Amino acid sequence: MTTSAWWWFCTLCLATAFSPGPAVLLAVSNTATQGARRALLGTAGNATGVFLVALAALLGLGAVLRTSATGFAILKMAGAGYLVYLGVRQWRAPSMLVTMPAPGPVSRDACQLYAQGLMVAVTNPKSILFFTALLPQFMHQATSPWLQGLLLTSTFAVCTVASHLCYVLAAGRLRRWLAGRWGRYWQRATGALFVGMGIALLRMRRPAL
Repeated sequence: MTTSAWWWFCTLCLATAFSPGPAVLLAVSNTATQGARRALLGTAGNATGVFLVALAALLGLGAVLRTSATGFAILKMAGAGYLVYLGVRQWRAPSMLVTMPAPGPVSRDACQLYAQGLMVAVTNPKSILFFTALLPQFMHQATSPWLQGLLLTSTFAVCTVASHLCYVLAAGRLRRWLAGRWGRYWQRATGALFVGMGIALLRMRRPAL
């Protein structure tokens, strides 16, 4: 893979990573309710999930999902169900005036925040199909596919972290404002968005062969 091709890939990665979606919404929501430090745990989980999804695409899982209606449906329902779960959980959460933690050591909720980011990434079949179509376009036959795959997947994961950092910093400025009466409206709005994304994912069709 040439340097120019890698730069084009970086540009595409950043454009994709900055596009609003479930992972970005999760990062913003966690920042508003948990603070920037804890939100970055979810970002780390999502970056791990992105790396695993891209690796799975390289190993051929994307091709399996394109040909297996059952496999595609199972993963799609799992992803949609998890997004709806996050939405309902956000909608029913207590007021942010009560739940916002004070600054201090990261608690046992760290694992839960990391797992949320991871699950949002790995249960989205659209991501696997995206990487299946994208990665081969930037890989050169004369170079080891595994080395190129590692470089490309790592690049996308880093771009994901970079985009989330920007969203987390921006959302951090809103946290004090959301601690007031607008906090409840924020939780309801983000909860509804999660549910809407879950429903949209459930309506996703397997690409035609």
